[in-house]
Amino acid sequence: MSESDKGDPRTFDPDFKGPVINRSCTDVLCFIIFILFIIGYIILGLLAWLHGDPRRVAYPTDSQGHFCGQKGTPNENKSILFYFNLFSCTSPSVMVNLQCPTTQICVSKCPEKFLTYVETQFPFEKDKKSWTYYSQFCKSPFPKPEKSLSQILMDDDCPAAIFPSKPFLQRCFPDFSSKNGTLTVGNKTVFEDGKGKTRNAVELRTAANSINKVLDAKSIGMKLFEDYATTWYWILIGLTIAMLLSWSFLILLRFTAGFLFWIFILGVIGVIGYGIWHCYKEYNNLQGQQNAHLTIYDIGIQTDIRMYFQLRQTWFAFMIILCILEALVILMLIFLRNRIRISIALLKEGSKAIRYVPTTLIYPALTFVFLSICICYWAVTAVYLATSGVPIYKIIAPAGQCKYENETCDPEIFNTTEMSRACPGAQCIFAFYGGKSIYHQYIPTFHVFNLFVFLWLINFVIALGQCTLAGAFASYYWALKKPEDIPPYPLFTAFGRAIRYHTGSLAFGSLILALIQILRIVLEYLDKRFKESQNNISKFCQCCLKCCFWCLEKAVKFLNRNAYVMIAIYGKNFCRSARDAFNLLIRNILKVAVMDKVTDFVLILGKILVTGCIGVLAFLLFTERLPMLIEGPTLNYYWVPFLTVVIGSYLVAHGFFSVYAMCIDTLFICFCEDLERNDGSTEKPYFIAPTLHGILNKKQLVPQKQKE
Repeated sequence: MSESDKGDPRTFDPDFKGPVINRSCTDVLCFIIFILFIIGYIILGLLAWLHGDPRRVAYPTDSQGHFCGQKGTPNENKSILFYFNLFSCTSPSVMVNLQCPTTQICVSKCPEKFLTYVETQFPFEKDKKSWTYYSQFCKSPFPKPEKSLSQILMDDDCPAAIFPSKPFLQRCFPDFSSKNGTLTVGNKTVFEDGKGKTRNAVELRTAANSINKVLDAKSIGMKLFEDYATTWYWILIGLTIAMLLSWSFLILLRFTAGFLFWIFILGVIGVIGYGIWHCYKEYNNLQGQQNAHLTIYDIGIQTDIRMYFQLRQTWFAFMIILCILEALVILMLIFLRNRIRISIALLKEGSKAIRYVPTTLIYPALTFVFLSICICYWAVTAVYLATSGVPIYKIIAPAGQCKYENETCDPEIFNTTEMSRACPGAQCIFAFYGGKSIYHQYIPTFHVFNLFVFLWLINFVIALGQCTLAGAFASYYWALKKPEDIPPYPLFTAFGRAIRYHTGSLAFGSLILALIQILRIVLEYLDKRFKESQNNISKFCQCCLKCCFWCLEKAVKFLNRNAYVMIAIYGKNFCRSARDAFNLLIRNILKVAVMDKVTDFVLILGKILVTGCIGVLAFLLFTERLPMLIEGPTLNYYWVPFLTVVIGSYLVAHGFFSVYAMCIDTLFICFCEDLERNDGSTEKPYFIAPTLHGILNKKQLVPQKQKE
């Protein structure tokens, strides 16, 4: 790249004292478009609120499209959905239409015993209790079982048989249990299906294969809920400690950045070293134990995660991964030892900036609030859109070979139509909510619009935070005498400038990111949709496209971040600011390479140390390794609260250290501008601290006394 392509360096301006005060609105056209999209988003939310009904998600729906358990309806006291014939749930149409082709009604409770329709007919004259109990699982109550079994099945009035069941997710599922290693239903291994066939529990579970995952999830879900109920206060304590630890590290960085850096390094090395030792210990302890020699391939996919931790191969793999990670950290320290001094100097300067502008540490909380509002609005709008319309019924055949299958139908007259006679056993079952109006026809488009504006708003909130923090730290940098020349309330002033003058520019930058992200989502959708029909060439091309768009998103995020710094300082539009930032970075490409990655490395080490400290404490507590200090809770899966604490601690640390990252990026941009504007003379003094300048540049600073 030629020198002319890098742009003209800045020249000395005696009137420049930091972020420009007298500025005008930028990217007004994009601002207008952004406002129009927000207005359209609000209108979409109102339309969805008028047409949608979230109760359709909260309550299960029977075959007639009626809610189970909804107040003010005949089903108010019937909150559970009951399936007439679970054996029909093996139909291929279940996976296509996400509906089981059997009648579904609302009941007040699930069956608690085995009973067939035929068994209620014979003792009816002497004992009516059986029919009274059985009839509550019919479409409508019958005074007595007069109809024959074939007529009952043809009219679809009652199930042929009922089995012991339990409610889960407001639906009746068979009460499977294990007795002496044998699968049973209601303590029975064989039973009558009401149609003259003898079934067994294994056959029922196989027949209900489409809901097996739900049944497996039931056990795991209940155990997870129990673990969270037992450890929720420990999780809160862990996240609080992570917040205090992150805050403490940031405060200490103001005074001993170099010392804490080596604490970070030793802490990370120590945490990884402990992990290696623990993996070796577990690997050694499993030697000679039964089945410990098996491989992960041998046992396959298991829902019980603890089975993997009983294999030597698992701990050996963990140990190898941690050893490689330990070696990489040590090698990076050896080869980057000289550049680490630059990072430490930047951290010290950044700590000074935060010391003088402490309100910047609170700003991540405001960003979190804005992001939460956007996420909640998007989720609520999506739910209301998904539940908009009137009940739509479709024909579903158990055999999946009906020519009318998946066509719309009317359940009130379906049994009298030609479609019913042409497809014996077919059902007219509720499928989804929709309609034929213009609004209902464009609901898929509204979903895409909802997602796109959501991504735009999310990126805008992040851009607003970056521009605000950049303006506050730029005010610190360009103050010749610190802290006397720092303007009052720099964070609030920068936030006001960003909102008042540069909403359009921030919307422009976030729009570019939103477009790239929506294209990546479309690629992922197409990949999932046509995964089975793709050949190797199309898979390779799609993989390349995913990689290219991922790289493009990372590059745009980096350029946008620096463009927002230039916007905060000079108040120009997005394109000009992005161009100036890009040219400035190109003119200082070596300094960028030194500063950016090494500083990010230091901050990542801080996040890892905070997360590692909390993670080790959580691991020792939840695995009951601290009996002498504190008694840990008894858990089904210790990794559930453990991972929750680890991920939460990382997010807490990331929020605090992201302020530091933005601070250092801003100071670096300002430093490069400072070197181009000034020469260190009395007339053109540098604004940077002498210690940092001495590391990054060989030019000699004018003594501080001359500046004053």
